[in-house]
Amino acid sequence: TSAFLTFLPSLPENKILVAQHPLLFVSNKTATLVCNYTYNGTGKEFRASLHKGTDSAVEVCFISWNTTQVTSTSNKGFTCQGTHDKDKVIFNLWNMSANQTDIYFCKIEALYPPPYVYNEKSNGTVIHVQETPVQTQEPQSAIPLWIMATVTGVLAFYSMLITAVFINYWQKSKKNTYHQRDYMNMTPRHPPYQKNKGYPSYAPTRDYTAYRS
Repeated sequence: TSAFLTFLPSLPENKILVAQHPLLFVSNKTATLVCNYTYNGTGKEFRASLHKGTDSAVEVCFISWNTTQVTSTSNKGFTCQGTHDKDKVIFNLWNMSANQTDIYFCKIEALYPPPYVYNEKSNGTVIHVQETPVQTQEPQSAIPLWIMATVTGVLAFYSMLITAVFINYWQKSKKNTYHQRDYMNMTPRHPPYQKNKGYPSYAPTRDYTAYRS
């Protein structure tokens, strides 16, 4: 900080001069930009803002303060907060992306009491935001692969075992049925009763000698 202040010459009253670091590399999406300034006026109310682009067309954020109050606001598309310290304003930026690489300028204004003054345009700070490599991770299953393979193997084994037991039981049951049928076929059967078409078996035998003369 003191190194920057050596570049700030003594100024006449009601003049503001700003010095910034010329280059800032950002690798973790977070940047801290320090705006050193000198002011020899009688102002009690100030506003400091950070602007993006060579023409300072985009106001990133600002901070205003007086003897009793400090206010900081970040504009849309940026996450930024400013803090005020003696002879410097610090802008902290978060979640920066590579497309926000640009030159940034600090503007310091003395608002009250009159006369209103602000600094001449400084050389600015080039903030170079490095692209963060995207790491693709394969979705991991909630159950480790080896556990799934083991469970699958055990289930397959028990399925085959149950199938083998069922087939064995079915074959034995079928064989017992065949043996039982053969045993029943060997049982002797009585020939069917044949009725005498003539006289009944209890009828007396006719004596033909009675008809002889």
